[in-house]
Amino acid sequence: MTTTAPAPAPPGTGTVTPASAPRRRRRLRRPGLGRVLGWVVLVLVMLATLFPFYWMLRTALSTNAALPGGAADPLPVGFSTEGFRRALGLATPAESLADGGSGASLDFPRYLLNSVVVATLVTAGQIFFSAMAAYAFARLRWPGRDVVYSVFLAGLMVPVIFTLLPNFLLIRDLGLLDTLAGIALPTTIMTPFAVFFLRQFFAGISVEVEEAAKLDGAGRFRTFFTIILPMASPAVATLAILTYMTAWNDYLWPLLVSQSEDSRVLTLALGIFRAQAPQSAPDWAGLMAATLLAALPMLLLFGLFARRIVNSIGFTGIK
Repeated sequence: MTTTAPAPAPPGTGTVTPASAPRRRRRLRRPGLGRVLGWVVLVLVMLATLFPFYWMLRTALSTNAALPGGAADPLPVGFSTEGFRRALGLATPAESLADGGSGASLDFPRYLLNSVVVATLVTAGQIFFSAMAAYAFARLRWPGRDVVYSVFLAGLMVPVIFTLLPNFLLIRDLGLLDTLAGIALPTTIMTPFAVFFLRQFFAGISVEVEEAAKLDGAGRFRTFFTIILPMASPAVATLAILTYMTAWNDYLWPLLVSQSEDSRVLTLALGIFRAQAPQSAPDWAGLMAATLLAALPMLLLFGLFARRIVNSIGFTGIK
């Protein structure tokens, strides 16, 4: 007597085989308490991070004269866009005073251009020179390399405030006071952190890659620029973003070097705008509008390269 195996159930009939039953039960399992608490903490941290930006926007869209009476109101008090007009330098002194402002305005396009020029010079120079120095420390063999590298890293322990006076005297003797080049020069060549960051990454790249390039006739410079740097692009991009944000947010050094509007950057301009308050209180609506506009480029930059920054954390040197 012959037996016939039952035909497989057609898809969509709801029949569950014994092998797939545990898998489906795992999919339908409820999230654990730890996972729920993790999401709650993540949401709270996100709200705490985004709240200052919301409050800046709320203050910027308020009427400056009405702010004291609605300090706890979560919505704009006396909705107005005059704060953004004052921040962009589009409002006259009479219009500013009529809206409760201080009568001062910002030459926002000029200060924005100055900040972009300084941050770009610092980032481009620091990435270029730091990458070459880091590659020399990671791959080249020369007498005293480890000693020089240790002395160089000791610069990480020197507070920035200690270097302000020597740098100021150097910039003064070079005749670069009140210039964008004078603001950018001290951090344009390299920094200990940038060299350390890239050196650690270069050291993780397999030596076999460079040996294969050497067999193909590539020299040190060609290997560095055509093989090592492209492989290190996640780390370079991460360092570039960190460097650009640091240069963009710098305040103390531009305050020492800049003496006129021609070399004034955004951070310094915001401080001066806040101090120009002939009335009883600063122009909070205009100041928050200008601060929000100054922060937008950094937010856009981070949004565009956030994935690359995350990928660089787990990058091993070989894809």
